Amino acid sequence: MSRKCHVTGKKPGSGNNVSHANNRNRRTWGVNVQKVRILVDGKLKRVYVSTRALKSGKVTRA
Repeated sequence: MSRKCHVTGKKPGSGNNVSHANNRNRRTWGVNVQKVRILVDGKLKRVYVSTRALKSGKVTRA
């Protein structure tokens, strides 16, 4: 299962580490997701939700 937010759809971003000598290496920025129990279609379900979605009140824990 990928680390993707069930509510907002956020997923890891990618880019480059850039050194002082301008050498570039690929890297990824992970998403701050928590595994929480929420109501989905009237049933309890464990899903990954981003902390931003939890903090803003887009979803409530069950």
